Amino acid sequence: MSNSTVSRLGQVNQAGLDDALFLKQFGGEILTEFEIATVFKPRHFVRQIRNGKTAQFPNIGMVDSAYHVPGQFIDGQRVNHAETVISVDGLLVAPVFVQQIDELMNHYDVRGPYATEMGRELAYEFDKNVARTGVLAARASNVLTGRSGGSAITGTNMGTTVATYRAAIFTAAQTLDEKRISSSDRALFVRPAQYYMLAQDTILINKDYSGAGSIATGRIETVAGIDLVKTLHLPQTNLTADATVFSKYRADYSKTVGLVMNKMAVGTVQLMDVSLESEWEMRRQGTFMIAKLAVGHGVLRPDCAVELANT
Repeated sequence: MSNSTVSRLGQVNQAGLDDALFLKQFGGEILTEFEIATVFKPRHFVRQIRNGKTAQFPNIGMVDSAYHVPGQFIDGQRVNHAETVISVDGLLVAPVFVQQIDELMNHYDVRGPYATEMGRELAYEFDKNVARTGVLAARASNVLTGRSGGSAITGTNMGTTVATYRAAIFTAAQTLDEKRISSSDRALFVRPAQYYMLAQDTILINKDYSGAGSIATGRIETVAGIDLVKTLHLPQTNLTADATVFSKYRADYSKTVGLVMNKMAVGTVQLMDVSLESEWEMRRQGTFMIAKLAVGHGVLRPDCAVELANT
């Protein structure tokens, strides 16, 4: 007996591609994982564009004030203006090919884990490039005349001596304060080694000093009023000759052990959010899927970034 009536769960109103609905779910899983896996996206400035290759970010200088002398004419003043142009790097893709016969013979689902891995890979590359740009911001001069550039706080064994590292964080907070950088939206990005070093610092987690953290849970949330963010994507090697890294992010990061920045330090221009394309390939009897993203990153306000580094 043959089955003449088959209900295809992936079709829209019993018509079209057999996996049309499945692909939407698959794409949604990729986008969800991307949002979960990235820690830098909500902590810097992102601008969406509909078309084009670049976006202009205006820079406006400070305004002076003075006491008025009775009877004296009050004139205006000149304010410095400049711009930062950030370009889209290109199309970042995470491709996967699923052979139909393998999927039919397999006894467990692979598309769900594939979606997770594709979303994570795009998120990780996004985070790495924002982190690299943050460090480059701390090393950059300001495009506005008279406004401070980035800062670096260095020390011997900075990444392994907790007292030195703790002092550097407070110095970074002081540096940003003295540059009149808002105390809100500040974050300290550290690798796991430095995060857990701070989580064991009895001074920082001492409840008598209103410390926020616990050795028992291995967690610490803030230092010097700065949100602490643990990440594996803070650069730590010399990438000046690494051809796998997009050219504008190549630099020597071998001494970097931390990055403090306000969210205005780095800007991202986003031409295309995370999306999915899928196509059945008859001659290869399988489905080819691509998760993709088109963004670019650049320094906005270097005075908002401080690099912590070993000497």
